[in-house]
Amino acid sequence: MLIVAALGGNALLKRGEPLTAEAQRTNVRKAATSLAELVRAGHRLVITHGNGPQVGLLALQGAAYKPEEAYPLDVLGAETGGMIGYMIEQELENALGHDRPVATLLTQVVVDPNDPAFAHPTKFIGPVYDKAEAESRAAAAGWQIAADGDKWRRVVPSPAPKEIPDMRVLKLLLDQQVVIICTGGGGIPVLRRNDGSMTGVEAVIDKDAASALLARELDADALLLLTDVDAVYRDFGKSTATPVRTVTPAQARTLNVPAGSMGPKVTAACDFADTGGISGIGRLEDALAILEARAGTLITASATRNG
Repeated sequence: MLIVAALGGNALLKRGEPLTAEAQRTNVRKAATSLAELVRAGHRLVITHGNGPQVGLLALQGAAYKPEEAYPLDVLGAETGGMIGYMIEQELENALGHDRPVATLLTQVVVDPNDPAFAHPTKFIGPVYDKAEAESRAAAAGWQIAADGDKWRRVVPSPAPKEIPDMRVLKLLLDQQVVIICTGGGGIPVLRRNDGSMTGVEAVIDKDAASALLARELDADALLLLTDVDAVYRDFGKSTATPVRTVTPAQARTLNVPAGSMGPKVTAACDFADTGGISGIGRLEDALAILEARAGTLITASATRNG
């Protein structure tokens, strides 16, 4: 089975942890242990990951330069893809005993220049702040900010992914039985010019949406969206909350889930399941159990059990 496994932010940094290389390395090592179980079970694996805290940190560092010297978000996305990919690649190789090839590919993803997301930034990046500090930083740097739970963060445009031009390379690697780490942070956002050439754009693509597109274009069998929540919940946040185990895409779309966290995952999972694949959502450490319907939430067009 060909699996696309999308690692949520918890794979690299748990909320409240310092954004240090040591903290990220510790979390990636745990993630690699779970991912190695999928490979040892005989599955082919493609790994994607988020980069919100990391790209935000690099943007903050860039603020120390003159405005015209700061690197744009597409370049920062490429930098984080290399950094995070390196950590996952090394720790996964260690977890697998170096008995199979693992490679990281910086992946360009084409977006539409007319996407309305450019006028309405929603993607959180960088550290969390209290409201007063967020407003002060936003005023000084020209940011847009939004509430993230009880804290505030910078928000940037998050256009929908339309095309992955590096697909030919990805398929060549899969043909050689390589475990691939790609589409980091949703991929490097680029625009396609009229002459066919490409150029970067100031944006951060949603990792789950890009992972669903990747899974469709690779004709994957399963898409796993791995996070720190054990399942999708019906009546989330209420005393009546119960985990949803197996549902169809149509059923999943009727669930009232948090728009800023679980919402994008359910949408991406449904979009992939609509094409005939299996989508799973749950804890990173339960990756193999989710695939085998022993944990998490499965979304599939052939679902026969709801609840």
